Amino acid sequence: MVTRIKVLSAWVVLFLVLISQTQPVEAKDVDIKIPSSLSRTDFKDFSEEIGLAISYLPTAPAEPLGLLGWDLGVEITVIDIDQGLWAKASIGDPPGTVLFPKLHVQKGLPFGIDVGVMYTKVPSSNIEVIGGELKWAIVSGNVAVPAIAIRGSYTQLLGVDNFDLETYGADISISKGFTFITPYAGYGQVWIKSKETQVLNVDESFNTAKPFVGVKMSLALINFVFEADFGKLPMYTARFNVGF
Repeated sequence: MVTRIKVLSAWVVLFLVLISQTQPVEAKDVDIKIPSSLSRTDFKDFSEEIGLAISYLPTAPAEPLGLLGWDLGVEITVIDIDQGLWAKASIGDPPGTVLFPKLHVQKGLPFGIDVGVMYTKVPSSNIEVIGGELKWAIVSGNVAVPAIAIRGSYTQLLGVDNFDLETYGADISISKGFTFITPYAGYGQVWIKSKETQVLNVDESFNTAKPFVGVKMSLALINFVFEADFGKLPMYTARFNVGF
């Protein structure tokens, strides 16, 4: 028990360090407003970057929660953005790093199926996102066998006038628990659809890869998760949740 507390304490410290090292977001720093001067190439590049930023992140191992299982958590995703690109598509002077705070809920269902929803609102900005997932553990896993799961997900950008952006995701992941630690890894694809209807009147549709690794640590009802996503836009997420 003492060892578990020490390990979890170390992860909490890491979580706080990640936050402390990020540049704070000031009012309107990342308010998205597509200008008429934005080129088609920049619009596509920005759509890809913001699409990856709002895409659904698993932040959970492949193993299912079980019929009575719940995970209720808060998380922070740290993203180093292309500051010059975002400056062209937003009001003000965006910082180099943006924090995405999230609420994330997952519920276990029969037959190794989990469903989940998430919500995020970037402070002092018009970036707001909702999303959901459906995960099926095709192999539930046990002491000797790792769990394997497939997932489908969806997210939508809200709060930005005349700029529609949504993502569809699919991934496969594997995980194996060792005492109170469960490392996991996976590979996914994200399909991004964007459309601007006022000044540019353009739309884009493309997909990109998003591999990820993570680890979940459990102490009774308290869980701590750290995940790194390694697509074209690296993202690092720390999650604290209550599971039962």
